[in-house]
Amino acid sequence: MEDWIAKGRITVDGKVARPGERVRAHSRIRIDGKPVRGLGKRFSGTGARVLLYNKPEGEICTRNDPGGRRTVFGRLPRIRGERWISIGRLDINSTGLLLFTNDGQLANRLMHPSGALEREYLCRVFGEVSRETLDRLHSGVAVDGRPARFHSVRKWEGKGKNAWFSVVVLEGRFREVRRIWEAVGCRVSRLKRIRYGRIGLPRGLKAGNWTELAPDAIRILERNRERDVVHVPKP
Repeated sequence: MEDWIAKGRITVDGKVARPGERVRAHSRIRIDGKPVRGLGKRFSGTGARVLLYNKPEGEICTRNDPGGRRTVFGRLPRIRGERWISIGRLDINSTGLLLFTNDGQLANRLMHPSGALEREYLCRVFGEVSRETLDRLHSGVAVDGRPARFHSVRKWEGKGKNAWFSVVVLEGRFREVRRIWEAVGCRVSRLKRIRYGRIGLPRGLKAGNWTELAPDAIRILERNRERDVVHVPKP
């Protein structure tokens, strides 16, 4: 390898490599002009990729739908020899942040209840929300005979019977946020996920678009156990 470097046969990110030069997992390495594939995985110990997708209303979280409805996988980039795995789901009427990865183990860790990763949502709620109602939402209600609660709940904006609230849950149970509100006599008319763990929905990411996390951000996501302060966009 050192002999090849000395002869100028190796390039890193388009520049001739130097002896002792450090490379990163996503560096583009070529030998005699031909790309060397798979080295990123060996150097970094992980081949994980993670996409952030801003889900629009009307898409479903499945690969194929017999009814011909749009799916969240339809707009994602293709990856040769692999497939994207959805980290959690959103129902057809919900919008906002969805994470996708090509690493099944990472997906399982991020979805498993033992990880207690926070999911934050903005909810437009129709109904009377008193101080006592907020206390019930925080202390717990019964959903299908099982206890469920918001880890945190606070008024976001708006007045009267149609205001926005920020809520945080620690699990991804089916339609959990909507059903907790229903348990106290309120109805959610709009629901948008804005954070999963430490990863927030980017301000400039339009509905139906995606962006890819840098390797450093993926490592933060992998070891996430605590809430991070993020700047949340207004609905």
